[in-house]
Amino acid sequence: MTTPKFTNSLINETSPYLLQHAHNPVNWEAWNSQTLKKAREEDKLLLISVGYSACHWCHVMEHESFEDESVAEIMNQHFINIKVDREERPDIDQVYMNAVQVMTGAGGWPMNIVALPDGRPVWGGTYFRKEQWKDALKQLSGLYQTKPGDMKAYASRLEEGLQQLQLIEIPEEETPFSKDFLNEILEKWQNGFDKKNGGSRGAPKFMLPVNQKFLLRSGVQLENKAVLEHTLHSLNKISYGGVFDHIGGGFSRYSVDERWHVPHFEKMLYDNAQLVSLYSKAYSFTKDNWYKEVVFKTLNFIEEELTDTTGAFYSALDADSENENGNKTEGAYYVWKKENLQELLKEDFPIFEAYYNINSSGKWEENNYVLIRSKNDETIADEFDLSLSELESKKENWTKILKKERDKRTKPGLDDKSLTSWNALMLTGYVDAYKAFGNQEFLEKALKNAEFLQEYQFKKDYRLWHNYNNGKSSINAYLEDYVFCTEAFKNLYEVTFDEKWLEIAEKLTEVCFEDFQDEKTGLFYFTSSKDEALITRNYELNDNVMPASNSVMAKNLFKISKITGNRDYYNLAEKMLKTVQPQIETQPQSYANWLNLMLNFTGNFYEVAITSKNALGIRKELQEEYFPHTVFAGSLRESEVELLKSRFKNNKDLIYICSDGKCDLPLNSVVESIKKIKQF
Repeated sequence: MTTPKFTNSLINETSPYLLQHAHNPVNWEAWNSQTLKKAREEDKLLLISVGYSACHWCHVMEHESFEDESVAEIMNQHFINIKVDREERPDIDQVYMNAVQVMTGAGGWPMNIVALPDGRPVWGGTYFRKEQWKDALKQLSGLYQTKPGDMKAYASRLEEGLQQLQLIEIPEEETPFSKDFLNEILEKWQNGFDKKNGGSRGAPKFMLPVNQKFLLRSGVQLENKAVLEHTLHSLNKISYGGVFDHIGGGFSRYSVDERWHVPHFEKMLYDNAQLVSLYSKAYSFTKDNWYKEVVFKTLNFIEEELTDTTGAFYSALDADSENENGNKTEGAYYVWKKENLQELLKEDFPIFEAYYNINSSGKWEENNYVLIRSKNDETIADEFDLSLSELESKKENWTKILKKERDKRTKPGLDDKSLTSWNALMLTGYVDAYKAFGNQEFLEKALKNAEFLQEYQFKKDYRLWHNYNNGKSSINAYLEDYVFCTEAFKNLYEVTFDEKWLEIAEKLTEVCFEDFQDEKTGLFYFTSSKDEALITRNYELNDNVMPASNSVMAKNLFKISKITGNRDYYNLAEKMLKTVQPQIETQPQSYANWLNLMLNFTGNFYEVAITSKNALGIRKELQEEYFPHTVFAGSLRESEVELLKSRFKNNKDLIYICSDGKCDLPLNSVVESIKKIKQF
């Protein structure tokens, strides 16, 4: 093996993304106090470049610019160069992404920022071609040498603007939470529906599971037929499309076109975790076997590609992979040539061709096909005079043959770090799948991951680490880590009735109050008070691909209050929602998780308490139903949990259906209980 010509200080890092840049001629440094101190002492501009390992354009810019010695010479001479993995440091990413959006009106990755030695940004953007990049850097370094005062004045104005973004106005007049408010929001939202392809109009198209979860629930709970039909149509179109890997399972990050056909081929844990939850819930409501197939295939992908022996989940698979010529291109691992498929599938090819559109509809570029469905199984079975079970066994056979063939190819790169927040989302995904399908194996995977989190990601006093890689955890956790873990452990309690999970959820919530809360607004900062300050301390209020950490915090407070009777939690959840409500009106699509919480306040919300030696069996039957407006508590003996106190009777199956702490007489029939809870 040849010795690399260059090695920089990133060689000492554990992030796969940073390690990818360890042999660039650029003198990259990691973000730490020593690097920042060096910039101040040498009075050099900071060049902060943010990306992640599965990012296609990050690789392109690295190859074009960061591997080029002439570019490196400019960067090394005039700048202190810092590489940031946005997944390891979402706090840095958030602060500078706000700055780039203010400066340019857009954002994305790679994100490149030039900042003063004190960290205040003065210029930024996303991907730059090599000559553009060189010209910009020469101009910026020249400007800092000749007119540093102008740059500092601009930095001050921008800093002020960024701080303004974090000002939260407590509304003087409160709009009551009501079904009318929600119906008006939905009416506005429907204007952007893509009625043909599902999802929202335009391209690129992101699945945004947090939005789909709210639309599914509001369609059911508010009896809005148009919204419900559109949501199920969207779920079909997404999973029929090429964004779903029909051979190996799992979803890519987004579609570059409006019909969900050609994905941006990277596969992220956080997308797949949330989509497992979403399709499990959709199955509970519809009992559609296609949704079951989607969930099982996706969990199979998670197990095969993104699960460590410790029970931890890895972060991502790369968009790029090697083609037959050994060149890295987007999607090479996933696409098919028609003649290759004919050869492999033989007499079954005509059925496969019709099923997955090996025609002008499924063709991508360079005679490559991305599998996409347009017809359901019943239609294809009729066309080819097959029974559904015959078609099912053919599908299983195709998958086996093509998977075996695909395994001969070079796999996309793996980002093998584990992030606490994403792991907790996947834990919840397994719990939701367990509720919908009852597979014990899904619960075992969730419990194994809970053990991993406890063993490796918990410090003392219920503080958390954010990242784990090669046996090492090094970054203090963010609000997202605490709230997704709280949610995951509360969810584990609801399916196991093991009170230790509820206790952990409460302890993590208390840490949030101590380390993250802004007492003035009641909201929670993204970074801990124990962390070194960045140029601004941000709140995360609007959803992105993952729900906003404050909205998850508020939902946790609401649900835990329903089980434990902690009224302070309930009141704070309500206060947080009221604070954010004015923003929801202007841009509802960015606040779906808050709207989901609002449904808890506007419709019937039930606390279901099960006391019985057979409590877990009863729970199983009840939770197979689609009940987004419930929390469950249960015990096989006497319990001190508020919702269960004094409710256990020997040799009796008792199901208490309560609302706001008031319980009806207990039922002993699962069928009657289901009927009652279905009163949305």
